[in-house]
Amino acid sequence: MRVAVLFIDGVGIGRNEPASNPLAGRGHLLSQFQDAPSRPLPHEGRLFAVDTTFGVSGRPQSASNQTAILTGEPAPALIGRHVLGYPDAPLRELLARHSLVKRLVGAGRTATFANCYPVAYLDALRLPRRPSDSAPEFTLTPAALRRMKASASTLAFVAGDVPLRTLDDARAGLGLTHDITGERARSRSLAVPSRTPDEAAQVFWRVAGEADFTFFEHYLADEAGHAQDFAAAHAALDAFDAFARAVVAARPADARVLICSDHGNVEDLSTRSHTLNPVPVLYFGPPAPELESLATVADVGRAVLRWWGVP
Repeated sequence: MRVAVLFIDGVGIGRNEPASNPLAGRGHLLSQFQDAPSRPLPHEGRLFAVDTTFGVSGRPQSASNQTAILTGEPAPALIGRHVLGYPDAPLRELLARHSLVKRLVGAGRTATFANCYPVAYLDALRLPRRPSDSAPEFTLTPAALRRMKASASTLAFVAGDVPLRTLDDARAGLGLTHDITGERARSRSLAVPSRTPDEAAQVFWRVAGEADFTFFEHYLADEAGHAQDFAAAHAALDAFDAFARAVVAARPADARVLICSDHGNVEDLSTRSHTLNPVPVLYFGPPAPELESLATVADVGRAVLRWWGVP
């Protein structure tokens, strides 16, 4: 059995209102709405709407909810607040102790992160990485170094002693840039291949063939939500949808695919803020009755662990 998680930051289940929701009228896998019947999914996919608030006041945020997904623990409830951006000390401690990657590796499973990062970024944060023959892509200023922080996803893999992929891996067809096509990275003068979403899906399954658990992260939809930028939202959501559909269509019989988000945002461009909306969790694979109990985003991580019998 293999498990693949395609994570997209900042996509909730909003209203079917084209004036504020870029998912309306788009027909995407994630075009699911509060005020309309659920859209059927291809390949006998299942939709689950899950909570992002954990009963904690305030708006759900990326650092705490991504920690919840990647540990299976109700992070906001455990620390009593939502944490935006990058994990603070309590969340870093949760990830170090309870990372699902760490627990899978400890149970004899293998895990990999499909995203690739610049060597300069990984080395600046002293994150373990795969070998690279390339020189650092850029030089960071002291001010930039002080601002840099590790994401919940990178910390989850570091906790499991899994080295992160570099742009050499992207060039070798052994990893993906976060934008899927490479366009965003190339616009920042990074030498990476140009790929269609279909080609990116082929790379994804090549990477996933190496591991029991594979994770991919895409965060441009959240950026577009904060900017209230319809064009950027459509571009990000269109690319992710084409990629996700290709990944699902090529799913090996022994693989389970989960598509999930951490909190709402881009589904309501009438505001720059995150929303309180539930988020969609999509599942493609063999029957999985244990998913019927999905209630919060933390249950995504718990489901992954449960499939391998990891406590």
